[in-house]
Amino acid sequence: MHIGLFFGSFNPIHVGHMVLANYMVSFTDLEQVWFVVSPHNPLKEKASLLNQNQRLHMVNLAIGDNAKLKSSNIEFGLPQPSYTIHTLAHLKEKYPKHQFSLIMGEDNLESFTKWKNYEEILKNHKLYVYPRPNCNSEELKAHPNVIITEAPLMEISSTMIRKAIKDKKEVSSFVPQAVWQYLDEMSFYKK
Repeated sequence: MHIGLFFGSFNPIHVGHMVLANYMVSFTDLEQVWFVVSPHNPLKEKASLLNQNQRLHMVNLAIGDNAKLKSSNIEFGLPQPSYTIHTLAHLKEKYPKHQFSLIMGEDNLESFTKWKNYEEILKNHKLYVYPRPNCNSEELKAHPNVIITEAPLMEISSTMIRKAIKDKKEVSSFVPQAVWQYLDEMSFYKK
């Protein structure tokens, strides 16, 4: 099976993530998309992250019964900070029959050459890239393993949602309904 790995903090998961994941399983050759919940991205501040299990729970709420989407906590048991190259090796060992590709925003493609062992990732895996505002990642676009998709341009971010909740703004339409109910019930991001 050809799996697209959508890495992220998902702090919180929002409709933009869902639109992109559904685009990938509907308009590319990816058969499933796995949301890989990152315990801690080496390039992000840890303090602003909700607990990894709460973020995984929200991903599961967002996915519901969609058989083409899955959550993955594979990185929860790996050494921190987690690096994509290590996660890929672990997944290949655990699921030898699957082919794994990465799903990433054009902003990540721009900084991809800073990733640990990026050449090896690019040699052995395809990158399905979705557009991001104000990005121009010409350097790697021509690589045969880089697939530039025509996914909708999503300008929703988890940062915007967290800030809006703190500022008491109405953001329930920006996250899946079950996720919004959980966020509201738990009073996440309000302080």
